[in-house]
Amino acid sequence: MLRAEGLRHTFGSVRALDGISFTLSAGQTLVLFGPNGSGKTTLLRVLAGLIRPLEGYAAVTGGRRAVGWIGHQSHLYGHLTVRENLRFWAALYDVPAAQREARAGELLHRLGVADRADVPVRVLSRGLTQRVTIARALMHDPSVLLLDEPFTGLDLAAAAQFRALLAELTGAGRIVVLATHNVDEGVELATDVAFQARGRFVHFAPRGTRGAGDIADAYRLAVVGA
Repeated sequence: MLRAEGLRHTFGSVRALDGISFTLSAGQTLVLFGPNGSGKTTLLRVLAGLIRPLEGYAAVTGGRRAVGWIGHQSHLYGHLTVRENLRFWAALYDVPAAQREARAGELLHRLGVADRADVPVRVLSRGLTQRVTIARALMHDPSVLLLDEPFTGLDLAAAAQFRALLAELTGAGRIVVLATHNVDEGVELATDVAFQARGRFVHFAPRGTRGAGDIADAYRLAVVGA
């Protein structure tokens, strides 16, 4: 379970989070829409434990080690190879040594970068680096995925592979919180939708309460009203 209760946070005079609360259970995908500066990244960073909110709390069953995070930075080491990066992150999350190679191989194959396993990350394109970033976030088999514009840099084939992988993960009970500007992409993945502006959920559509057309319309309203 992932729970946020009364989250508030500011940066100087800017109110990034203003009383956000929600609860997600196994298999749910909450998609966050909203304009730049609406607080989506701050919310994800609070949920990931990277920022402590000024008020409220966020809790994840299994603790922060149960979280997989994809943000605006890859958190990969450019001088290390793809495989070495994945080994490093697996070790940080105490993935048993005997399982690391198989896990890395499986993810790199699924994401179409197995042939780059022994290449330094610094020579990879933006899109290939993003694929490795996704693998890095999944190495410890997290139960909660927090994804901030994870499709950035991916071509159509890679994006389709990742959407299929996310569908499998939620089907197996993982929880996903995804921030995106792409309405169609978000609608396809969402069980729940939130529209964030000025740090608040100005529209919230829990599981099964709205169709795709209503979701798109509500997002446009949130952007116009921000």
